Parts: sequence; C-alpha cells; structure tokens
Amino acid sequence: MPQLETGDKIIMPPSALDRLASLHIDYPMLFELRNAATQRVSHCGVLEFIAEEGMIYMPYWMMQNLLLQEGDIVLVKNATLPKGTYVKLQPHTKDFLDISNPKAILETTLRNYSCLTTGDSIMVPYNNKKYYIDIVETKPSSAISIIETDCEVDFAPPLDYKEPERPQSSVPSRVAPAKAQDAEAVTEEEPKFTPFTGAGRRLDGKPSKHQTSPAPAKETKEEPPKKEEPKFQAFTGKKYSLKG
Repeated sequence: MPQLETGDKIIMPPSALDRLASLHIDYPMLFELRNAATQRVSHCGVLEFIAEEGMIYMPYWMMQNLLLQEGDIVLVKNATLPKGTYVKLQPHTKDFLDISNPKAILETTLRNYSCLTTGDSIMVPYNNKKYYIDIVETKPSSAISIIETDCEVDFAPPLDYKEPERPQSSVPSRVAPAKAQDAEAVTEEEPKFTPFTGAGRRLDGKPSKHQTSPAPAKETKEEPPKKEEPKFQAFTGKKYSLKG
C-alpha cells in the first residue's frame, strides 16, 4: 500500500479493534512496537483494522528501525504518549536542504505521523526521491505525540555535512622594517694650530710678570676688482656720411 509508506501508521486485524474497544483506551490510538529478539522499540498509530488475523502491516522504514524481516514476530502494546513540545531532526544527506522549501515538505509529511520516537529514522518522500531523517531528540520524553500540538522543530547538520576547511592565515610579521635614518655627519672642527701660546715661566720657577699673548693674525689686503675691458661690438658708434 503506497499510503502506508508515507506515515507511521500500521494496519491491524479486526480482532484487535474488538479487544481495544473493550479496554476503553484513549483516542487517538497509539501503540508501542517491540522486537523481542533485538529489544528495539518504536511507536506508531493505526490506519485500519483490515489485516489478516495474526498479522500486521507496517511501513518498510519502520521495519528497518526495528530490525525486522518479513514474517518476524513483533509485540504490539497500547501506549499513551505526552504531547510533544520539541523535536530535533537530522537529515542523512545535505541535498534535503537543497530542495525549494524543505520546511513546508517536512510539515506536510509529518501530518501523516501520529508520534515520534528518539532514535528512529523517518522517510520523507519528495519528487520521486526518498529522504531519511533521524529523530535526534524529543521533549518532554523519548516518545511524543504530535497530533494537534504546537511542537518546536530544530535541525542538526546533515550526516554527510563537512565544514569547509579554513585557509591557514599566515601570521604577519610584527618586525617592522628598520627605517633608514639619515645620519648627519657631524664633523668636529679640528683645532687650529696657534704658535707660541700658553703661560710663560721663568727658569728659576717663579711666575713671569709678562704673559705672552697669541700672535695676531696677519691681515690680508684685498685687491680692488679689476675693471672689465669693454667688449668689441661691431658696427657701433656715430654715423658718418661719405660725402663729408
């Protein structure tokens, strides 16, 4: 049945309905499914009571969660689950996030579900492709009812998502290039030689009354500048007539 694969509901035999009606159970009907061999547990709703006696029909993705093969024995028990307030989902592949509006597709799919169990993987069909999504976390318990409830939905990164490698940034050198400083050449003036300087002393050791003074520098007379000779200029002077 194609509609069976798009939700979490199973088909049970008519005798199950008679038994449940006599127990005065709460509606909507929710059930716990258990694989006795592996102790895997999941939860589901019921679609119809038209299966053959002693048999139930369930979605294939639900059989995978319970590690069941066709013909295996499964225990079915009525369950009462709290209304969910929070669920965290994790797509198997990142291409689920590439579809035009994954949130709207997910909301449409979950309308066919009655409950969610932590650890299960649900199947979301879209555009002839099947997308599998893990139930990572549910609140307030590990199994919740999502019928007529306001439930917050959060997404974890897809299983095949890899963070892009960050390029290793080269550490800039903190050593600034040394600025070339123009060293000013400080030239020390060499002391000029001055003849016959210093204090005069007598041969007997007594200080001399006369101090020698440095010889005055000779004055150099500057020669007067020479007058520039007039340069020769052709065809200058007064005009003279050849006629006299």
